[in-house]
Amino acid sequence: MNTGKSQVPVASLMTALLAACVAFQLNASMLSPVLVTMAKALQASEAAVGLSQTAFFTAAALFSLFLPRLGDMLGRRRVLLGMLLVMLAGSVLAALAPSIGVLQLARLVQGVSGPVVPVCLLMLYHEVHEPRRYGLLMGVITAVNGGIAGIDAIAGGWLATQYGFRAVFWCIAVVAALACLLVAWLAPESRPSPQSRMDWPGVSALVFTLGCWLWALQLLAADSSWPAVLGMALAGGLGLLLFLYQEGRSPQPLLALPLLCQRRVWALLLTTVLTMTGVFAIINGLVMSHAQETAGHGLTAEQAAWLLLTPYALIGWLVGPWAGQLAPRVGYGRVLRLGLAGSMLAIVLMLLYGLSSLWWMVAATLLAGVAYAGTANIILNGLGVVLSPADAPGLLPGLNAGAFNLGAGLSFALLPAMAYYTGPAGGMLLGLVMVLLAWLVSLLIPRPGRAELAVVAATAHPTVASS
Repeated sequence: MNTGKSQVPVASLMTALLAACVAFQLNASMLSPVLVTMAKALQASEAAVGLSQTAFFTAAALFSLFLPRLGDMLGRRRVLLGMLLVMLAGSVLAALAPSIGVLQLARLVQGVSGPVVPVCLLMLYHEVHEPRRYGLLMGVITAVNGGIAGIDAIAGGWLATQYGFRAVFWCIAVVAALACLLVAWLAPESRPSPQSRMDWPGVSALVFTLGCWLWALQLLAADSSWPAVLGMALAGGLGLLLFLYQEGRSPQPLLALPLLCQRRVWALLLTTVLTMTGVFAIINGLVMSHAQETAGHGLTAEQAAWLLLTPYALIGWLVGPWAGQLAPRVGYGRVLRLGLAGSMLAIVLMLLYGLSSLWWMVAATLLAGVAYAGTANIILNGLGVVLSPADAPGLLPGLNAGAFNLGAGLSFALLPAMAYYTGPAGGMLLGLVMVLLAWLVSLLIPRPGRAELAVVAATAHPTVASS
């Protein structure tokens, strides 16, 4: 339980943590406009370059499952610094890559840094004990995870145009090196579970399970044969059974079965998956595709990014700290459901008006930036930290990061497929249903105890609370 006064200046801590989060985020978003340039420079197909992106995000999902928990045991600063050093090595390898195969390997290496944001939030939660202050700083850190105000993608495109794609990776390497120095210099160490031991058989089974399911979704999105898709999905199901069997017999399970049955675990993970499934491909896929189609709004890719994605990222970046500060005051669950309701309204506006009017689409995307990127995304990340069990604080943030990636994969497998057969309206309608289900499931997420001011006040004044 977090009690006492922080021993580290918060400004120093935030400098180190933000540097780490920015370094990771550049890997995730700076390369989006550079894929075509990479394909030409390496004389590879766009599909092969796209596979390098898949390698990065898959590795990020898989390493997120256990590295935050490993940080509880070995030390969070040590694990964070290790991830940043591996990211730096991968960035240098990518900048020097002579072929598409080496580039794919480099992106896989960079993906080891996947749980940077959850680990940073855990380090922040260990040092900052006042709920309102933690909520504000949590919002600042998590908002970076949604994109650096859209500037990262723009900068990536400019660097690739002026100096080639390698300049983008050198830029990422420089930021990663700076983050390593700042974390080593300014970040404190925290190690809440030094006597625990990692359940590596359970980790292996869980990584295998999520890996199979993510690969099945990739095959589904690539219109692969149904036997291949079902085979990978079935392999993932068998991996899950093996994981449950291992957790039942392990003396120190990664995820004890009684804990898995608690609402703070399964309700949060299910809400995250449903939210990502409903929103992610609408913003990053259906909206951008419709905006560039002749039958849609007829924009170029650059125009669509400037009008839709950049304002979406910028408004989310600005709203995030406000949502984080509001959550301890009015309740994490209430703020989450407000964000989900706003996300549903944004999708409805896209359906009713945005498909025929560019400016309505811009307005709806801005609303999605406020409601999802700036609110729901922030609170879902925060709940993973404040709801995690005290004896294993890195557990739930890691699982929640895996849920984010699984939901993103489901989103791009289901929504574009629906849009292919029914038009973009059908894909958006399916997304709306998913977000509605997320809203309903979120009602089952319990309150995060001392992370909310009302609970702190009730604990401090029990006679008032009982009257």
